[in-house]
Amino acid sequence: MSGNILIIDDEIKLLKLLGMILSQENFNVKEASTARSAMTMLEQYDFDVVLSDVRLPDAFGVDLVKSIKAKYPHLEIILMTAFGNITDAVQAMKNGAYDYLVKGDDNEKIIPLVYKTLEKAKDNKSKIVQKSNIQKGFNQIIGISPLIIQAKKLAERVALTDATVLLTGETGTGKEVFANAIHEGSDRNKNNFVAINCSAFSKEILESELFGHKQGSFTGAIKDKKGLVEEANGGTLFLDEIGEMPIELQAKLLRVLETKEFMRMGETKVSKSDFRLIAATNRNLEDEIKQAHFREDLYFRLNVFEINLPPLRERKEDLKVLAKNFIDIFSNKLHLSSVNVSSEYYKELEKNDWKGNIRELRNTIERSLILMNDNILDTESLPHYSEKVTSTEKDSLSMRSLEKEHIQKVIQYTKGNKAEAARLLEIGIATLYRKLEEYNLR
Repeated sequence: MSGNILIIDDEIKLLKLLGMILSQENFNVKEASTARSAMTMLEQYDFDVVLSDVRLPDAFGVDLVKSIKAKYPHLEIILMTAFGNITDAVQAMKNGAYDYLVKGDDNEKIIPLVYKTLEKAKDNKSKIVQKSNIQKGFNQIIGISPLIIQAKKLAERVALTDATVLLTGETGTGKEVFANAIHEGSDRNKNNFVAINCSAFSKEILESELFGHKQGSFTGAIKDKKGLVEEANGGTLFLDEIGEMPIELQAKLLRVLETKEFMRMGETKVSKSDFRLIAATNRNLEDEIKQAHFREDLYFRLNVFEINLPPLRERKEDLKVLAKNFIDIFSNKLHLSSVNVSSEYYKELEKNDWKGNIRELRNTIERSLILMNDNILDTESLPHYSEKVTSTEKDSLSMRSLEKEHIQKVIQYTKGNKAEAARLLEIGIATLYRKLEEYNLR
């Protein structure tokens, strides 16, 4: 495990000895002999762990702990103290120090303690990044285009009610982000927001996930399990890709929506759950009804308040602001600082049609940050998007035939392993089986 360590001690011999011991463990070590020089280094470098003496020429180490933790909360501090100053060490831990070392103890104790402290510091940093990245409410919906502003206004208005919401739009347009924002903007935000993708499970597992099960109700049910409907009591249940839900389960869901009552699998006792439902789909449910894949009565129950989320190609004015947001997120995640972005980088992004929408943009930004050279994002770190094909070229290659051919190739590649094929295609297993039947590929 690599890490950046700062040692603060005015005893130069001890400072150099500790620096040598830690450097041999491949830590990046910096040294300071005063509190002032240490604070300057903390501003210049990104440290994980600080080892500091209690007695410094210009500061009391116990107070220094408090100052460092206030300014750099992710940092962890080990205090080094003489044998007679254990009281100082205890006070330092109350001020936020991770642990203390008594000077003169066996040096072999230092390395394990630094490793433990470093783990804690890394964990602190990841939590801070996650917290800063997960903006709550409508602030997480980014964009200035008229289409996204209109969708956001509708979501803000329906959030104040308890109405069922149906979010429609292509894959990757941010339906779960909207669902979460509606929950956060509602009176239910103190309770759970529970989400599940209906395309990710077989019928039996999806039923168990939604309604829970009693021990022994099916093979593998080794203990009682609470379902998501129950978990969402008082809060919000988000059913993503509801168009993929098996028709048999749709009837059970309809009953739950009408009565707020449900039964765990293998149980006869009726339970109640007061939840708000938000559903999402990238399918045209009216077409699914015509093909007998979706219940019309459930559709009417779901479609109380529909919000259609625009594809990214229809809101190109949002491309740059979304890209900047993802650059900030992944720069933090990858511990990158001062990333420079060329104007050509954004121009190159505009050449793509973004069929995968915001999700595709997010993945592209992360990949380009990994591939960039000298902390500069330019066109070399991006796939080279070709200019849009002409309408004649589009007409000569139907999406149906391209999709069929692609599924065939992936099935061949996985040697018939459909679960692996679904993962590579980034679709649910239920969707894959439907496609195989549709294209006579079984």
